[in-house]
This record gives sequence, C-alpha cells and structure tokens, in this order.
Amino acid sequence: MNVLLLGSGGREHALAWALAASPLLGTLACAPGNAGIAEIARCVPLDITDHAAIACCCREHRIDLVVVGPEAPLVAGVADDLAAAGFKVFGPSRAAARLEGSKGFTKDLCRDLGIPTAAYARFADAAAAKAHAARQQLPVVVKADGLAAGKGVIIAETRGAADEAIDACFGGSFGAAGAEVVIEEFLEGEEASFFALVDGRHALPLGAAQDHKRAFDGDQGPNTGGMGAYSPAPVMTPAMSERVMAEIIRPTVEGMAARGTPYRGVLFAGLMITAEGPKLIEYNVRFGDPECQVLMVRLKSDLLAALLATTDGVLGNFDLRWHDDAALTVVMAAKGYPGSPEKGTEIRGLDKAAEVPGVEIFHAGTRREGSRLVADGGRVLDVTARAPSVGEARERAYEAIRRIEWPGGFCRSDIGWRAIARERGSR
Repeated sequence: MNVLLLGSGGREHALAWALAASPLLGTLACAPGNAGIAEIARCVPLDITDHAAIACCCREHRIDLVVVGPEAPLVAGVADDLAAAGFKVFGPSRAAARLEGSKGFTKDLCRDLGIPTAAYARFADAAAAKAHAARQQLPVVVKADGLAAGKGVIIAETRGAADEAIDACFGGSFGAAGAEVVIEEFLEGEEASFFALVDGRHALPLGAAQDHKRAFDGDQGPNTGGMGAYSPAPVMTPAMSERVMAEIIRPTVEGMAARGTPYRGVLFAGLMITAEGPKLIEYNVRFGDPECQVLMVRLKSDLLAALLATTDGVLGNFDLRWHDDAALTVVMAAKGYPGSPEKGTEIRGLDKAAEVPGVEIFHAGTRREGSRLVADGGRVLDVTARAPSVGEARERAYEAIRRIEWPGGFCRSDIGWRAIARERGSR
C-alpha cells in the first residue's frame, strides 16, 4: 500500500524508517520531508497547512494511508478534510485533537471523568488570573491554552514572575494560543512520557520514555523541544503502566467516545509520577519528539500494520512485540538553539557515525546543498542507539557523535543520567 507521511522532523524520519521496513508498504512519500527522509522516501514539496493540496497529492500518488506527524495540522482539522475527500488517515479528528489544542478542554475532561491531574483554573482576562495566582502556593504553573510550539508553559517561582507570564499570554507573546490561560498547581515527582495507540474504543500501550527538556547538562538552561530521550523509562514499572492505563488512558478513551468525538491515533500522555501515583500533566495527539525515535528502534512489530489496525478500529485483536534492549537518542542542535539557531553550517562524518553497532541517525533539520549536508533548523540530528542497557546505548550514541564533524552544533553530554544512576545502583 502507498503511504503519505506529513512532517519534516526527526519524529517523521523515525516513522519513515520504521514504515519503510514494512512488507505491506508499496511506496512511501513524505511532505515536505528532509535530507535524511529523502534517502528512504519520495519527498514532496508541499505546504501541509494546505489541506486541498494534500488531497491532490494523495490522488496523484494513489495514497492509501496518510500518517500525520505534527500536531498543528491535526488541530486544524486535516484528518477531517482528508477523510471527507475519501482518504484513510492515521490521526485524530479536529474535535478529538482538542486534547492537545486546548489545555483547558483537557483539564475540564479530567475534572469530569475523575482523571488525576493538577488542580487548576481557567481565565479569559488577566486581572482575574493574577488574583487567582496570588492565592496559590509557589511555584505556580501558567499555561497558554492553545498550541504555542512548546513555549506556552511557564513555571513561576515568584508572584512577579506569575504576573509577567500572565501578561505575556494575554499580551500576544504566544499568539492566539494565549487568548485563554490555565493556572495549575505545581506537581512534584518524576516526569515520564507514556504512549498508547487508540482506535476510538480500544487502547493499546505503546511504551514509555523519558526526555530531557533543558538545553544544557545538569538540566540547566532554557527549555527546548527535547535534547534527548531514552526508553524504557524505569519509573514506568508494569504496575505503574497499568495504573496509567486504568486511571488515565482508558477513562479518556471512553469519555471521548461518550461525547461523540472518539479518539483515533496515538495518544501521548505527559505524566508526573507523584507520591500519590501518576497524574496527567498534558496530552499530546502525536508521537513525541525525540521520544518517537527511541520507541521506533525498540519496536519489533510492523509499524504500518499497527497504524492500519488503529485506523480500522481493530486494536482489540492486535498486539505489539518489542526488543528487550533499551534505546537512547541524543539531539544535536545548531548553536543558538533554542533562541536563534545558526543555519547553513556543514555537517560531515555521518557515514562513519552510522557504522557504530546499533546506531541509527535520524535527521531533524537538514537540507542538501549540492553534495553538502547543512543544518536547516534548531534541532538538527537525532543520534539514536539500541543496546542491552541505557548505559551501553549511551556509550554507542556518544561514540557515533564523536565521529560527526559539525563545529556548528552542540549536544548535551549527560542524556540518560537518571536511568544510568538507577542501573548502577542496582548492581
């Protein structure tokens, strides 16, 4: 069957890599793709905000399944428009994508269904929001309600910082995303990312990971889209994973179906594992990035078959197989990220890096200039390794990085530190 993958980042390269291994695959196209994806798929220079153009592309290339990578097209209703045009789509409808598109919607859903989450309140004006924030224990979390490219969450340590965050939201710093604000209690615990495939009625666990949001070693510096990740997440024991399914995922799936907006696609729960148990921080309606990379290299099963089972509503009769190995990915970013990354710097040595056993290199922001490979984004490469332990996977990933010649890039040197400390402590 012919597949069109929408997106251009490291997540999409990892998905393309996994899809390309499927015996069910005929042709694989990606819009718009990147230099790495172009090695395994036909890249189509398409604006993925133009739903009519996507439908035309599907007709031209006789596409049987569209796989949507990023969240913004889903929130904008690309799945609805393509379904109306007669195409099968992996990804939720506009109504179901509100789970990521509106933090207030998700908080209200949690309240109505008894799903454990942080205490919260919603506001449409700054004065009321500031008055509420002033009564809360510090730190307090201020969130723009809508999509803000990962930048609309501020942990305020002082009253002044909370007021500044509220003013930033209502003042337009996050565009339309800040038209409404959610103020939450600050949760203490260990964060984890948990994924499930959902076909509208059934939910199938897809594994867990932990990422590293801060730009620099020691969890210092500004927040980013993610500087690395590893899977499995030690904090997500089988018992904890079942609690997440029972207390968070399944009630959400049932609640969305009961509202007439069944969820279909991958559901990504950002969790805080507290002393009381798992609590939902937020939902995302797509594979995480860079979590997707470590999940894909651990997945033994045919990804395309799993996505088809999801879209066809037959996950109740489906199962997944996984490699016992751990996986770890290190993000190599352009200098200046997450502020103003330097674009156009040349990258060499990827062939030598890929010779390290167990290593896959996914492109997140690259382009070709003739024979030169150059950086074309903030997060540029995802150096991913699989090995019997997180520690061994990290050794392989950093060995590959040492072979890459890219003076214009940087990475953290401590990805996986929490899991490796646990591994050492268990010896």
